[in-house]
Amino acid sequence: MNRNLRKTIIAGNWKMNMLASEVEGFSKELAKLVPGFKSWCEAVICAPFVMLPSALNSFINCDVGVGAQNMSQHAGGAYTGEVSGAQLADLGVGYVIIGHSERREYFGETDVSVNEKVHAALNAKLIPIICVGESLKQRDMGITNDLVSMQVKVALHDVKKDDAKGIVIAYEPIWAIGTGMTATPGDAQEVCAVIRKVLASLYGKDVAQAITIQYGGSMNDKNAAELLAQPDIDGGLIGGASLKPETFAAIILAANQ
Repeated sequence: MNRNLRKTIIAGNWKMNMLASEVEGFSKELAKLVPGFKSWCEAVICAPFVMLPSALNSFINCDVGVGAQNMSQHAGGAYTGEVSGAQLADLGVGYVIIGHSERREYFGETDVSVNEKVHAALNAKLIPIICVGESLKQRDMGITNDLVSMQVKVALHDVKKDDAKGIVIAYEPIWAIGTGMTATPGDAQEVCAVIRKVLASLYGKDVAQAITIQYGGSMNDKNAAELLAQPDIDGGLIGGASLKPETFAAIILAANQ
């Protein structure tokens, strides 16, 4: 990572875990464990929709941002069960995860719908964390770089240069999500460097160097420091390790390098 060029962002994705009644205690414990972290990184918790008000009330006391895990590509209307970007922004949410592999696998999201959601997020002044990544079979086929490049290009189709400066890309190899398997630092760096090269082809080197690229896929308190030491890895999108204050705090501390 290079904090002189771009923001370091450690984002926790709680998925369908935790309860609203647990958020305040989590935030208080986290505040004790990592005071003053804003000097070296930004921390975010992406909570389930029903917990966002609790998270916004609690995490303000420890300088942690709040994000959503998904949003609709539609601005409003008859879409029962969906949540719009404007509704998230009105609450005070700052970030939203878009195109997580679990959304793609279980809920039929596509590269095209990811692009629609990116535009909807930007229109609502939210910071999209755009997830890309390959399956183990695709990696074994040797198409990781081509696949991830295509995902980035489609996700950012028609996104203007000025808007692109504010996005976040999360490289999450699908085979490493929740499995305990992790890409080696070298493997993760290689793909993140490819992503930055694609960004440079779309927006120029200066913009590409300003965009935060996270690694996700079983990043934890044990391997975070080595992954974050790679030049093109600017943070993490953390799953299971974000559910305990002590392990999430350790990853935030690992970014202080």
